[in-house]
Amino acid sequence: MRTHKKAWVISVNMGYGHERAAYGLRDLAYGEIITANDYPGIPAKDKKLWRESRSLYEAVSRLKPIPILGDMVFEVMDAMQRIAPFYPRRDLSAPNLQIKQTYYFIEQLGLCKHLIEKLAKRPLPLVCTFFIPAFAAEVYDYPGDIYLVICDADMARAWVARDPRRSRIKYFAPNGRVAERLRLYGVRSENIFLTGFPLPKELIGGPEGNVIKQDLINRLCNLDPNGIFHKKYVKTLEAQLGAVTCPTRSNHPLTLTFSIGGAGAQKKLAVEVLESLRLKLKNDKIRYRLVAGTKKEIAGYFLEKVKELGLRNKLGKNVFVDYYPDRHSYFIEFSKILRKTDILWTKPSEMSFYCGVGLPIIMAPSIGSQEQFNRTWLKMVGAGVTQNDPKYTDEWLFDWIESGGLARMAWNGYIEAPTHGSYRISSIMTGEKYELEKLPMII
Repeated sequence: MRTHKKAWVISVNMGYGHERAAYGLRDLAYGEIITANDYPGIPAKDKKLWRESRSLYEAVSRLKPIPILGDMVFEVMDAMQRIAPFYPRRDLSAPNLQIKQTYYFIEQLGLCKHLIEKLAKRPLPLVCTFFIPAFAAEVYDYPGDIYLVICDADMARAWVARDPRRSRIKYFAPNGRVAERLRLYGVRSENIFLTGFPLPKELIGGPEGNVIKQDLINRLCNLDPNGIFHKKYVKTLEAQLGAVTCPTRSNHPLTLTFSIGGAGAQKKLAVEVLESLRLKLKNDKIRYRLVAGTKKEIAGYFLEKVKELGLRNKLGKNVFVDYYPDRHSYFIEFSKILRKTDILWTKPSEMSFYCGVGLPIIMAPSIGSQEQFNRTWLKMVGAGVTQNDPKYTDEWLFDWIESGGLARMAWNGYIEAPTHGSYRISSIMTGEKYELEKLPMII
């Protein structure tokens, strides 16, 4: 395996997850990150195929909260990409219907052929965060190495090549379960790298994790107002962070951030939380950020609800509606938001891995089979908890804070979850060595 200082980093803009993984690897990218379904010069027929698949995904995701109908429609789509039970361990290498469909689009309709031939003129390694470009690269004999980043805590068969034992695609696994799953799917062990999810390096602060440690100190101060967690773990905190007690005050007020997924399916849930926290926000007991991402219509919906609830004068103080005109600026600014976030409320998507920077995660309802596995993984790590009734957020959320329970979850994520995935991937690609601990096989 040759090492290179740069690579073609390829993503797709279907939801945020694949681009979020690519964003964490942007310093590896030769030029800009390439969006496989929307790059300059993409053939019209390719763009049409991608657009139709993305529109279907987002439409079905938005239907999911609708009782009965939403569940029925989503069940049909989810069944195609459902993850088989892991136990008993058995050979799961046979290609399924979705794999056959994917290869039909590549081999018969030429999906991604133009992109692969274009990149082959400078055959740097490919690092893909979605499987179709990786499969296409192999089909069309791309002359460089091909890597595929897995974006969830478990994975469907659809992410592995048709003939996994002969495939030369190499996989970056975000946790031990994915590494084991890849072997069940027939991937050779030498093509599996257990790295962790590529979190943005600005949230980490180098191999030593200096940024995480400083942010965690401030976060624990807000999440443990009665010192219950600190008293119990004072020696451990001193050894790991060099901090026995909170600083005089955190560098930010107690902050809850609700992150909306790319399809915007849970906007009403975010508003239910806003309604419940109304008096707490008026009395300056908490700061609430509603992250609409790049969805202007959702940002407008949030602003309207903020005004309806009589919180207009708290906008920019205790209530924030975060909207960005493009995905690039969204990812940059979202990292800044997370550094001053104490509690992250989101569906258990790829955001689950952000518990690794010491963020306790309140889990909204899952959308899709893979998110059920992310939920299980977060609970195993001890860094995430399923939401209580959002109507009473103003009660149970503050009980969890007063007891030090969310501080414990923040600590568990920092200690137990993979943190330095972006550095491990960089090391494999470039040959640069980092002093990093060996990842445990968290199931």
